[in-house]
Amino acid sequence: MLAHNHRLRNSKDFARVTKTGFRATSQHLVLYAAVSPTLTTGPQVGLIINKTVGGSVTRHRIARQLRHAIKSDLSKFAPSIQMVIRVLRPIEDYTGDLAKLTTQLAEKIEKSRESEARS
Repeated sequence: MLAHNHRLRNSKDFARVTKTGFRATSQHLVLYAAVSPTLTTGPQVGLIINKTVGGSVTRHRIARQLRHAIKSDLSKFAPSIQMVIRVLRPIEDYTGDLAKLTTQLAEKIEKSRESEARS
């Protein structure tokens, strides 16, 4: 499980992260990330799992899987990062897709910081 301070809960934060910042996609997931200058407690993660993915039991199972999988990948991100994981399609195991997307997103954020540092 994710600690309370690592969970994204505010709807304004969800909207800001999904509309601005960085994005990495696969067939089953979309991972959004944005830098929050006021956040210092560690990266925060929120989940969006629509009803089209499945019933309540299925969505909660997926949420538990994703929270468990992302926990080990949080060290790739700075404490000021907020992320949202959107589930597009149900599959048995999201860990492979999620690991690939977190790596892509971390690289995009790093490249952006390097280009800002050069400017």
